[in-house]
Amino acid sequence: MSAERITMRRAREIIRLNSSSLSAHEISRRLGMPRSTVREALKRAAGAGLTWPLPEDMNDDALEAALYANRRSKRGHRRIEEPDWTGVHRELKRKYVTLLILWDEYIADNPGGYSYSRFCELYRAFEKTLSVTMRQTHTAGERLFVDYAGDGVPVVIDRLTGEVRMAQIFVAVLGASSLTFARASWTQTLPDWIDAHVAALSAIGGVPQLIVPDNAKTAIVKACFYDPQINRTYADMATHYGAALLPARPRKPRDKAKVESAVLIVERWLLGRLRRRTFYSLAELNAAIDEMLKNLNEERLLRRMGATRRQLFEEIDRPALKPLPIEPYAYSEWRLRRVGIDYHVEIDAHYYSVPYRFARMEVEARLGVRSVEIFHKGERIAVHLRMSGNRKHTTIPEHMPSSHRRYAGWTIERIRD
Repeated sequence: MSAERITMRRAREIIRLNSSSLSAHEISRRLGMPRSTVREALKRAAGAGLTWPLPEDMNDDALEAALYANRRSKRGHRRIEEPDWTGVHRELKRKYVTLLILWDEYIADNPGGYSYSRFCELYRAFEKTLSVTMRQTHTAGERLFVDYAGDGVPVVIDRLTGEVRMAQIFVAVLGASSLTFARASWTQTLPDWIDAHVAALSAIGGVPQLIVPDNAKTAIVKACFYDPQINRTYADMATHYGAALLPARPRKPRDKAKVESAVLIVERWLLGRLRRRTFYSLAELNAAIDEMLKNLNEERLLRRMGATRRQLFEEIDRPALKPLPIEPYAYSEWRLRRVGIDYHVEIDAHYYSVPYRFARMEVEARLGVRSVEIFHKGERIAVHLRMSGNRKHTTIPEHMPSSHRRYAGWTIERIRD
């Protein structure tokens, strides 16, 4: 009893058995507890004036308060250096750091400090004050959560008629430091989705291990509890940056509670303050968002943490992030096509050739801004400059059978000669 408190269920049993005139030795034998612990409990019960039966309205908290009131007052007068619990919580986000390591460092600086068990007990009590709904532990540089805000921002696109178009707000937040990024775009389609990711990673200045999107159709072709099918372009972008994609499970909002909270903050902190302003372009809106984000990340202190998001990011997340690649990701789309009998593939109303031996086969085409690449079972078999949809053909002579090349080489002038 001297080191650890007994449970209130055990305390009730000790008080009940004592009312039956059983000795401390017999009570300890029946409950399988040390006699010293039983004697200490009986001494505390007598000091608190507790007898069996206990009052009906006395719950475990009230019983504990009665039994350990003196113990609490004594501890309040102990001159023990209190650990910096905010700093402890911050350090635990670092890779490989445990409570035991932090306690060793604490004892090295304070030889007469708390025991390890008491240190852990006090930290758990502090942790409960941070968030009663906290379910996830976010490791430094591990996860970037991404989503769109539910509400958009109106942008006037025609000053004469006053026509308004809603801009969509993309939100990204790092798990450990809660550093938040937001960007406005016209749509939630794949090109804007990818562009927002590229901008977010550039703004962060590094790459996390995991990117956690929602199960939006833009990112996930087929939502699945165990093995979701990810959009090919989205997967290519993640591969380019060396990150892995970990979609939140369907109907599991706590998988992405961090970004849901960030979306709420963006809606209140940014959109609420921008509601009376009129914007005439996306650039103007994004400039206003950047200004508000600077205040959110660099000036506003996180409660209980005593630091800003930017300070936590520089201390915790940045050292753990992977470096950005030399070149940002160049957007491209994938299409599944079947080669025609004339060994050409139709893409956006234009026809591109492939080696003739692939006629009638199924291929994949990657459409970049300026190029078209065609793959068969992962092997690139053709590359073309991207052309407009004019229903014409782009043919590379090497793709043709030899007989076709000889025939194509005959012109009217050659026949006449």
